[in-house]
Amino acid sequence: MSAASAISTGAMNLGPVEPTTLPSRGRVGIVILILTETVFFSIFVAAYVFYIGKSLNGPRPKDVLAPPILNTICLLSSSITIVLAMRALQAGSIRSFGIWWLATLALGGEFMVGTAMEWHRLIYTEHLTIRTNLFGTTYYSLVGLHALHVTIGLILILLVMVFTMLGYMDRRHAERTDVLSWYWHFVDAVWVVVFITVYIIGR
Repeated sequence: MSAASAISTGAMNLGPVEPTTLPSRGRVGIVILILTETVFFSIFVAAYVFYIGKSLNGPRPKDVLAPPILNTICLLSSSITIVLAMRALQAGSIRSFGIWWLATLALGGEFMVGTAMEWHRLIYTEHLTIRTNLFGTTYYSLVGLHALHVTIGLILILLVMVFTMLGYMDRRHAERTDVLSWYWHFVDAVWVVVFITVYIIGR
């Protein structure tokens, strides 16, 4: 048997070659975004840690900060509700999807309301602003950056909720909606880091 025949026979015995499935552009895009934002947040976290205890005047973190336990529970719970929403959408249950998606929106909204209340107290009662001292500058920069990302996520979640109420959502939109859920999980994960940095390490 010639070498060419042996190679041909071996190739035939391998069976059909499975086509390579590339990830969607949406998934690739969100992964790149998450990696980029992770680096961005890391810089702000490092700055906060670096300037801990270096403020020349008060107030200081231990004097004015209280861990936002309820806000944290609500935000982290929203990762569970968005997973349940995605499972419902992939199963074709639009009603269940809408219920869980609305729950995600409500939990994220509560987090933002709680953050706004905390900032109101810090600014008007504790007189801590972004210009008060290094603590104020780094606190509002880090927590504010996270709040901005939560706001963007809530706007996108609200748009999906509107489309759902108008009857435009179905299983065909599962992949795009899942990409949004990845972003929301990232926002929740970042909050864990921010919470530990600001309310545990920083105090």
